[in-house]
Order: sequence, then structure tokens, then C-alpha cells
Amino acid sequence: MDNWFIVLNVFILLALIGLLIYMQKKHVAFSKRVFSGMGLGILLGIMLQVAYGEGSDVVTGTLDWYGIVGSGYVRFLMLIVVPLVMVSIIRAIINLNETKQLGKMTAWIIGMLISTTLIAAAVGIGSSLLFDLNAEQIEAGQEETERGISMEESFASMEEETTPQRIINFIPNNIFLDMTGERSTSVIAVVIFSVLVGIATLGVRRKQTEQAELFTKMVNAVFAIVMRLVTLILRLTPFGVLALMTNMVASTNFAGIIQLGKFVIASYVALIAMFIIHMLIVSGFGLNPITFVKKAIPVLGFAFTSRSSAGAIPLNVATQKNALGVEDGAANMSASFGATMGQNACAGIYPAMLAVMIAPTVDIDPLSIAFIVQLVLITAISSFGVAGVGGGATFAAIIVLSSMGLPIALAGLLITVEPLIDMGRTAINVNGSMLSGTVSSKALGTLDESIYSDKNAVVENSGI
Repeated sequence: MDNWFIVLNVFILLALIGLLIYMQKKHVAFSKRVFSGMGLGILLGIMLQVAYGEGSDVVTGTLDWYGIVGSGYVRFLMLIVVPLVMVSIIRAIINLNETKQLGKMTAWIIGMLISTTLIAAAVGIGSSLLFDLNAEQIEAGQEETERGISMEESFASMEEETTPQRIINFIPNNIFLDMTGERSTSVIAVVIFSVLVGIATLGVRRKQTEQAELFTKMVNAVFAIVMRLVTLILRLTPFGVLALMTNMVASTNFAGIIQLGKFVIASYVALIAMFIIHMLIVSGFGLNPITFVKKAIPVLGFAFTSRSSAGAIPLNVATQKNALGVEDGAANMSASFGATMGQNACAGIYPAMLAVMIAPTVDIDPLSIAFIVQLVLITAISSFGVAGVGGGATFAAIIVLSSMGLPIALAGLLITVEPLIDMGRTAINVNGSMLSGTVSSKALGTLDESIYSDKNAVVENSGI
């Protein structure tokens, strides 16, 4: 009998995908289709929970089939990350007039990512103090205890690796290995290799013009094909968002969320505050923040549902270039760096909030100026090297808590609300990377403000 219910649920998903295809044929805007997919996913996820119950065999079997659409879409996106980043950055550097422009652009992007993470840590501290969060108020069940033990084991495996050593891991020693995405720092390694190839091409152009021009033509040809591939895959975004959101809602432990509701609310207050700060920074550089938000909505919607900063790279790059007027190099570097370092929410807000919550359990005053200053600085520094140990909020928390001398296992208490909070964290991370690319281009005078201001210049102009 369960199999028949699973078949019925699969047909419901196919019917909703058919509705989104109909909207596409009627030329409904890409952003509206993305958010329609998100809304339908929420409704379908709730329906599955109400009808069959969380964790039932029917829900598990249904979500397994839904994963073909949701997880399959994310896999397609991950497939094009390496060729997109590599070809785009090589092409962008080849088009630079001077290599010193590259240094300025890189410095601005990394500087923005790290400085906004420092601000994010302060926001996380403020939210924890505002809501008076304390780890002693949370009861630990078997699942939370197991998560805490797992985090301690993870720390034991990375305890001897310092932040400088994690940063060294960014440098590739086998580019073919990194092109497979085998390491957590593979994306940055590909960026570094691509930069070196671009710089080498500029050097060859001065002495062997013919060879350089031949290579440039090859890069331009591959770039055109890769961008067409990106367009084809991004057309699947509304369907992917529908399936991902359904899976998220249908598998969410709402009882656990209610129990930890105070932490969830405090987290989203911090995330919203950081988003407002992002918009103030955009405004401070003389750009309209409302325009930025309207054009960033599709990529933020995908980031929210997928919980994957790396998976959002193709849509992130397309949005920056086609909708915000950011030039090739800055768009690709900010999207790539932002997925693996300086993540405002995962490496800034989250570990700072945990530290403030856990401090009272070991008789440390979280209101102490010395504690706050130390926490902000450690969080900002750690965010630069977190990708070297796998990336993500969990590893960022391990690094910060261990550096502050706080018990790591207590961070496992929040496992039941991790997915819900991680959705908002990923959206803020991606927004921070888009912010760094946009304001860096503006500061360096390479931003095409006519595209930024053009209401018709949106990501769907790329043929999505």
C-alpha cells in the first residue's frame, strides 16, 4: 500500500513541475518561477508531513524519489562550477590591461569578505546577548549527545592544524585532483591556477603574440560553450527549488524547532540584521540597495532552499554579470572565494552566537570586553582558513570554540534546528559574496552602472 502512496506523491510533484513549465511557456519572470517553486515546495512538504507523519516509510520513500530532481539539480550545478570558474577567470585576466588590476581586485574582494565577517561576528554576539541565550537551558537527548561526541572527534582529527596551515591548503599541488572537487579548498585552488594561467598568457602575449592570440581564441570558444551550458542548467532552477524545499519541509522536526524556538528566532534576527548591514554598505558605495535586492532574489532563493554556497556559484556569477553589471573577473572571484572563505553567517554569526551561549557553562562572563574582542578577532581570522578543514558552520564553530577554550560538544545541542537555520545562513553567505563582487567593481571603476540601474537587465536575460 505504501508504494501506491509513493507513486501518487511522485505524480503530484510531476504535476507541479508541469505547472512551472507552463509558467515558463507563458514567459513568467524567472524570479517569480523560482519563488513559485519555493512556495509550492513548502505546501507540498507540509502536506506530506500532515498526511503521513515525519519520518514515516511513505515520506522517506517519497523524498528519495524527489531527490532525483532536487539533488540531481545541485549535482548539475556542481558539475559546471570548475569549468565556469576556470575559463571565466582566465578570460577575464587575459582582458586586463595590467596585472596590477588583478591584485587590487583580489585585495578588495577578500578584504570585503573578511571585514563583513568581522561585523557579522559582532552581530551574532549582540543577538545572543539580546535574547539571553545560554546552553545550560537546552536539554540534551541521545541525538544531541551523539552529535557532540562526533564534533569532539572531528576536532581531534584537526587539532594540530593551525590557521596558517589551513591557508596553505588553498595552494594547489595537483590541479587535476582539485578539478575533481576532491578537497574542501578545491574551488579556491582552481581560482589560483586560473589566475596563474591568465598571468602567463599576458606574459606570452608580449613576446609570442601569435601563440597568445591562438590560446585566447580557444579560451573564448570554450567560454561561449560553457556559458551556454550554464544557461541550460540554470533553466532547471525552479524545479530544483521545488523539490529541495519539499524535502526540507517534509523532513523537518517541528517539535525540535519549537523546543529551540528562542535560538531560531535569535539566529534569524541576527541574519536579518546582517542583511540590512549589507544593504547599508551597498548604499554607502552610491548604489541603490533596493535594485540590488530585486536582482539578487533568484540566487538568494536558490541558496535558501539548497543550503549550498558552492552550488550557487553559477547562478551567483550569472546574476552579478547580467543583472548587476559586475565584470567577469570580479564576479567569478567573489562567488568562488565567498563559497569557501569569509562566510558572514556560517563563519561569523553562528560560531559567535555559540561562543556566547556556551561561555557561562564554564564560568566565563560573555559581557566581558576582553572576551568579546577576542571572540570577534578569532572569528574573523578563522573564517579565512575554515575551508581548509572542510568548510561549513560546524567546522567554523569547532575552530572558534576550541580557540576560545570552550567545550565543543555543547554545540551538538542544536542539531534539530540546524537545517532550518542553515537555509538563512547560506542565503546571507551568498549575499555577502555578491556584495563583495559588486562593491569591489564599483570601487575599482569597473562596474557597469547602466546595467546595474537597468530594470530590464536581470538574470533571465541570459536566456533562462
